[in-house]
Amino acid sequence: MKMEQERGISVTTSVMTFRYPIPDAPADDPPAEINLLDTPGHADFGEDTYRVLTAVDAALMVIDGAKGVESRTEKLIEICRLRDTPVVTFVNKLDRECLDPLEVLDDVESKLGIACVPMTWPIGMGKGFRGVYDLVHQRLFLFKTADGTRDDEMPAEGIQLTGIDDPQLDALVGDRAEEFRAEIELLEGAAPTYDHEAFLAGKQSPLLFGSAMNNFGVRELLETFLRMAPPPQNRMAITGKAVLEPPPPGEPVPTREVDTGEARFSGFVFKIQANMDPKHRDRMAFLRICAGRFSRGMKAYHARLGREINLGNATMFFAQSREIVEEAYAGDIIGIPNHGTLKIGDTLTDGELLRFTGIPSFAPEIFRRVLLKSPLKAKALAKGLTQLSEEGAIQVFKMLLGGEFVVGVVGQLQLEVMKHRLLHEYSVDADYEATNYSTARWVSPITEGRTKDDIRKGMDKFTRRNEPNLAYDGHGDLSYLAPNKWNLQKVAERFPEVRFSGTREHT
Repeated sequence: MKMEQERGISVTTSVMTFRYPIPDAPADDPPAEINLLDTPGHADFGEDTYRVLTAVDAALMVIDGAKGVESRTEKLIEICRLRDTPVVTFVNKLDRECLDPLEVLDDVESKLGIACVPMTWPIGMGKGFRGVYDLVHQRLFLFKTADGTRDDEMPAEGIQLTGIDDPQLDALVGDRAEEFRAEIELLEGAAPTYDHEAFLAGKQSPLLFGSAMNNFGVRELLETFLRMAPPPQNRMAITGKAVLEPPPPGEPVPTREVDTGEARFSGFVFKIQANMDPKHRDRMAFLRICAGRFSRGMKAYHARLGREINLGNATMFFAQSREIVEEAYAGDIIGIPNHGTLKIGDTLTDGELLRFTGIPSFAPEIFRRVLLKSPLKAKALAKGLTQLSEEGAIQVFKMLLGGEFVVGVVGQLQLEVMKHRLLHEYSVDADYEATNYSTARWVSPITEGRTKDDIRKGMDKFTRRNEPNLAYDGHGDLSYLAPNKWNLQKVAERFPEVRFSGTREHT
């Protein structure tokens, strides 16, 4: 997006597929296929990151060597911890003056609660940055800038040493050698031994150093990632009639584990992006394949709608180019052209009733009334807000009284992004007005021990008494917008037969 280029940050998740040779594999083996989902680093977009984490098997955390662990990183790692996602850590920008590497290691462990296991270690930093040492394979990689102005003759596979006491080290890095050896001695007493099970549980993180701008240390990172990161994992899903409606009170929800190796096709939508190609106003639904084989032109059963849909010309993204997908397998991410049929959380199968869970929306914290500067753009505004809410970028509430739009977001930056996108993608010039709402809850009847008539009468009474505060969200679910927590508590006490939920599962 133009806004991303101007600000130098990501405001939406992007997807890219690339291939890379598997380390130590025979030369005639095919390369690994890596599906990279680049999430926004800003905490205001944490909900988007959470949904993306439902589709991944491991995460890569990039830390600015000069800043250490930032507050937004802490929030994003909390999300990883909720899903026990394995994390590999890369400390970046070693070609600049940075924090002491031991200080960075301590920062990660104290703030994030993840034990770091160094796989490479830097020799110097900034103008004195000489390179990194591979602690696993005893190889030295001398720093080489992207344009090759430094150590241009260094072999790509590094220089094999017998250990940190090898005399070659002194000849290659000069006076930095002794300082480096002293750091390694400290490291040996402080750093834990790598435990693969602890890594898979999200309790240990392999730690590497480099300079991404100079493409230095990136290859070692990729190879470490391929050696350690898990392949596509099995996933739990609700099955049978419970997909369409919850079972009666007291009855367990039937589930089954979907094995990545099974032949039956299944996958779920974790992201929708509008206007990826502004010329065609397209909408793309991103599907994580969980099992089976996708083939071009196939049809799949849409569990929520209860009918088959044609998947059409599914796409994979290679950098800034797109390719039509002929076939794809478990772990792959494909983009499906979407015209409103697919929503976040939808499950597609070969006919089985399944629903993959764990893709929630969180109640927003900031609310604004949308003011349209030109009444002639009312239809375009409704379309823009609907499509942006489908993405999960914002939440849109249409008030029961008056039908005005209220948008809800987690952070202020989301409002700026929405305003920018409405103008540049939908030609809608809109502004915001403060509201007296401070929190929202999705409302639904408590059904346990009640007849259908009691449930209907109870919801009718609740709606009549609270109509000024009620709205339908972008998915058509009834929501209560409260001016403060005290008000929300009092309404909940007056209507004990109504459930107030701060999160909503996409179904």
